[in-house]
Amino acid sequence: MRKKNPHIGSSLDDFLKEEGILEETRAAALKEVLAWQVQKAMKKKKINKVEMARRMKTSRAALDRLLDPGYASVTLQTLCKAARAVGRDLRIELV
Repeated sequence: MRKKNPHIGSSLDDFLKEEGILEETRAAALKEVLAWQVQKAMKKKKINKVEMARRMKTSRAALDRLLDPGYASVTLQTLCKAARAVGRDLRIELV
């Protein structure tokens, strides 16, 4: 007799919660989306990395960390600087 798969019919969130990685996965996905949005805004405004770092008053290495989807340890201050540098606002809310 075959064992029934306990994950059939469950959601991805349920699975990630059972594995203990739901919050980590959400944070990584959010950071990836933010990095993509910053890159998209830079491209639209024709801002290269050197100019972006200058506008943010930060180093090129710090900008590279912000744009790296795998690097999750970015401060709110850095995200706010990036948003302002491309003429946008950063909005964070609890839902």
